Amino acid sequence: MDGEAMSTQAALWPVDEPGDPELDVVAQQILAADPHGRRTAGAIRRSIDMLLDGQHTGRFRWDQLYKTEKAHLGTLIEINMQREFGFADGLSMDYSIAGTDVDCKYSQTLGGWMVPPEALVHLLLVVWASDEESRWSAGLVRALPERLNNGGNRDAKKTLNAAGRAAVRWLFHRAPLQENMLLRLSEADIKAIFSHRSGQRRVDDLFVRAQGRRISRTVVATVAMQEDYMKRVRYNGGSRSRLQPRGIVILGHYSSHGRIAEALGLPVPGPGESVSARLAAAGLRHGDAPRVELGGQEWVVARPDDPEEAVPKLPET
Repeated sequence: MDGEAMSTQAALWPVDEPGDPELDVVAQQILAADPHGRRTAGAIRRSIDMLLDGQHTGRFRWDQLYKTEKAHLGTLIEINMQREFGFADGLSMDYSIAGTDVDCKYSQTLGGWMVPPEALVHLLLVVWASDEESRWSAGLVRALPERLNNGGNRDAKKTLNAAGRAAVRWLFHRAPLQENMLLRLSEADIKAIFSHRSGQRRVDDLFVRAQGRRISRTVVATVAMQEDYMKRVRYNGGSRSRLQPRGIVILGHYSSHGRIAEALGLPVPGPGESVSARLAAAGLRHGDAPRVELGGQEWVVARPDDPEEAVPKLPET
């Protein structure tokens, strides 16, 4: 777009114009399709996990990626958002939402989105996410000239200035992102888990060391680094049966497992998630600790000084 065309389009959106009807309609359509942000959060989570490709690489941290890979995350988020919501292609921008061209921009830094010349005066869907913080944000802003910093990089891309950042209409701001649980373990635990040559041993050790935490399928895949990675969790040779003699149960997304988790005060596993915990037969010394009946006996979450004892097999319904 030449300078004259830019100034002509910019004149359509003067600084003092009250409101932005197109932005309002686009915001309403996105929020109607995703009122709680779960779909957007899922698309972001999938994008990060696709980039890390833990099942084949064992990587789970941002700093394990090459510079060129990091630059690709914005493209993956753009693609996965379009797949999730079925946005039509825009005429000149990434999407057409409610008949309006919208460009999707991701930045590793909240507020650091790069705006190319061709996006001037268009609506931007700005996205930020941090795997370390387990947070994400998404908002809408119109890329007006007065909202952009002077200067730019070699591609003439500019960033939002203070007025531009303040003009973002947040749809979701610092919302929870499904946790990458491996980032919460100590370096000693990570080193110990990945020291095993066997994928099954690594998964066993994961459930021993990450008790009481939600463990996603992606985390299991990253640790197992095998094709049928969920087989490493199940009974019949997986961690559920291998850890059973030690009193460790692995709760999954079964109705009965959710009830067990609630009864014991443990996190309830969501779809594709697992939660492990070591149990002990309830005794007088456990006082009023939350308990659950398994195999005709009451069990509580074990204390560190409780001896290991085999726990009954869990129902799988």
